[in-house]
Order: sequence, then structure tokens, then C-alpha cells
Amino acid sequence: MKEIDIILKNIKNKELLPVYFFQGDESFYIDLAVKHFEQDVLEEDEKAFNQTVAYGRDTNYLEILSLARQYPMMGDKQLIIVKEAQDMKLNDDESKALDAYLQNPIPSTILVIAHKNKLDARKKITKTLSKSGMLFSSEKMKDYQLPAWIQGEMTVMGIKSAPNISHLLAEYLGNDLSRIANELNKLKIILKDGALLDGKIIEEHIGISKDFNIFELQKALATKDQAKAFSIAYYMGKNKKSNPVQMAFGALYNFFSNIIIYHTLSGQSPQTMASTMGVNPYAIKDYTEAARFYPLKHATRVISILREMDLKSKGVGVRQMEDEEIYKELVYKIIKVDELKVKV
Repeated sequence: MKEIDIILKNIKNKELLPVYFFQGDESFYIDLAVKHFEQDVLEEDEKAFNQTVAYGRDTNYLEILSLARQYPMMGDKQLIIVKEAQDMKLNDDESKALDAYLQNPIPSTILVIAHKNKLDARKKITKTLSKSGMLFSSEKMKDYQLPAWIQGEMTVMGIKSAPNISHLLAEYLGNDLSRIANELNKLKIILKDGALLDGKIIEEHIGISKDFNIFELQKALATKDQAKAFSIAYYMGKNKKSNPVQMAFGALYNFFSNIIIYHTLSGQSPQTMASTMGVNPYAIKDYTEAARFYPLKHATRVISILREMDLKSKGVGVRQMEDEEIYKELVYKIIKVDELKVKV
């Protein structure tokens, strides 16, 4: 069971710690935990007197700790939630005050601090929180983990989907879990009971085509399927709102960087390669295929092409080009990389 699942289960069962300090770059799980604290810890008639929600920009640690040392009114527990705590200063005085409170927290207070970036691991307060078991870290999900996470979320929500839908959503929505969750909630409302989530529904309601997207473009380029790659690029260039070229640069940069890594790890086990590249081991076969079409020298040239086209898309050194032109030139240069002279 994941740490967040244990926390949510404990909230539901009222098995609570006196202090929870959430930190990290992934706000989705921090917001999820805070939502459950707000909803499930106190009864509705207790919240008016014993539930306080503060924001970091409007307070400081000394004020929050002073509040935490007070006792609940007409109840056994008070809940204090500090949102956006990264906006509060945590200098030496505040750190000492927080450290002192952690050594002797008030049993009738549940203090929840939501800090949406990472604390300095070298600071004493970080070590104190870690040792006390009150520090919970929310890390950004790796790209290769997204399809499985999306598939899991759809299963929990009762959404049945066609093959590769989770990969399609992951490629286009990126690793913003909050955005993905919002889109899935919208799709859940749209879908009729028992209906299958397929490419047509995705295209209609999110604007992502099941056949013309970066996921399919990447596959076509990987095997130098020229006709398919140009067809997809033409569509994406015409529908730039759903297919921003900067997103294509990012996805292709990651893909061809991994081809370079694949070549440098020649002879290593698929597990070692997958770990180094940060991909699912099942994806290694795709890189094996792509590496046949793009030897190390050519894969390195593609990285230079992507940088060149990125500058062109921004109008650096040349007139700013339309996305349609960028996509067309990008595909041509990658397909013909073995024939072009590119500055590396």
C-alpha cells in the first residue's frame, strides 16, 4: 500500500498523528490529503469552532504554533490546516520554534502543514520531521509510470477504455496529475454506463486524436515511416491548439536522448537499460527497433535538429515560423538525418 493510501485510511479511521508536514513537487497528493483532513476529521458541527484553515502568505510559523497550543472549544480535537506553507519563512527562529513544538506537541491539536516544494534536507528541522515520522514527501511521477497510474485511476473510477488510451492521455496531458484527474472526472460524467472510452471520445472532448498525435508521430519516426510521419505532422500542424509544437520537442527530445543512452549501454541487461533511461522495461524493445534506424551518430544529430527547430519556432535568428512549417521541416530533417550535415 502506498504511503498516501495509508494516510487516507488512517484519517478515515481517526488514527491521527499530532503533526503532518507534507512537502514535495507533486501537489496532487498533498491536495488530496488536505481535502480528506478537511472533510473527514471533524464532524460538521465541530468545524465552525475547531477547524482553522490558514494560508502561508497570510501568516507565519509563530502564529500557527501559538494557535496550535490552544485547546479546542466544545470538543476533543482541533484541526489546523496551513495551505501553501512554502510562502511562509522558515528561518532559524521559526525552525527552532517548530522543532520545540515537535518535541512536545499538544495532543488535542492536529496540525497539517502543506508545503508545495521540498525542504532543505540539510536543515535540522527536516531531520527532526523525518525522525518523528511526521514528514511526508510527494514526488513527481516519472513519465514511464504515468500510463499505469492513469489506467489505475480509470479502474477505480469504473472507466473502461480501449487499448493505449492511457498512453495517449499520458503523452498529451503530461505528468500534471491534477490536470489528468480533472480530465478523467469530466470523461466519467460524459460516458454512459458501460460505455468504452475510445479515441473518438478523447478526440471529441479533450481534443486529442487517436491517430494523429505525438505518440503516433514518435512511433512513425522511430521506424522512419515517412508517409505516416508526414501525414501525422500535417494534421498536428493544422491543429496546433491540441498539438503545441513545444510539447512535441520535449517528447522527441526524451525519446532520442534515450536512443543515445541505449547505444551507450550496448550489451547491458534490459533491466539496467530501463532503469538508466527511466522507462518501463517493456519499452526497451521499441528502443531496440529505433536504434536500428538511428545509430548513435544520427541520434545525436537529431538532438541538434530539435534544438535548431526549437529556436526557429521562437523566431531566434530567423523569422518566426508557423507550427505547420515547423512540423513539416522537423519530420523531414529527422527522417533524412543520415543525409544531412548538422552541426552538433
